[in-house]
Amino acid sequence: MLPHSYELPAALLLIAGGALACFAGYRLFRVVLGIYGFILGAGFASSLVGSTNTVGMIVAALVGGVIGSLILVFAYFVGIALVGAGLGAFVANAIWTQAGSPEPPALAVIGFAILGAAGAMMLQRYVIVVGTAFGGAWTLIVGVLAATGDRAATRAAANGNVWILYPLSPAPGQRWLTVVWMALGAVGAAVQLGVTGKKT
Repeated sequence: MLPHSYELPAALLLIAGGALACFAGYRLFRVVLGIYGFILGAGFASSLVGSTNTVGMIVAALVGGVIGSLILVFAYFVGIALVGAGLGAFVANAIWTQAGSPEPPALAVIGFAILGAAGAMMLQRYVIVVGTAFGGAWTLIVGVLAATGDRAATRAAANGNVWILYPLSPAPGQRWLTVVWMALGAVGAAVQLGVTGKKT
């Protein structure tokens, strides 16, 4: 978790990156890859540093963010395969969640991820549009919750609760988030397919 004084700038970055990914992810896919690479790299690197070491956490987040960003930008096709694999793993989790199981077996997740990656390479445009629209929508929602100081989101982040990372299993009393996420993702995909992601 970031120091309190850095939470609003981080939330604004999430809002801007989420909106960009949701509504123009296909057109600006390399930029979106850079933003998400930065977020993932910063999150991973800062988690390796103790939360009491503010300077160390910020430096680790910046260095990890730059490395993550470079990895995803320069690995464009790997990025497409990762988007597909992520969508495949998401589908596996959604199927098992709807079936009443807490989580799918590892082999099912791996199988769906492989199918997703293969499908992404064959249907790049549509996978990028759908992946960036729904990923951007959730990032935008998380950013808005963080910027507005939503109590449930703040408590979850402070307690290490990972619900904030899973749109299909939000915190108790936050079920409306899934509906908002799906609606916003659908609008983002429609905007990309109709306007920003059109082939020129």
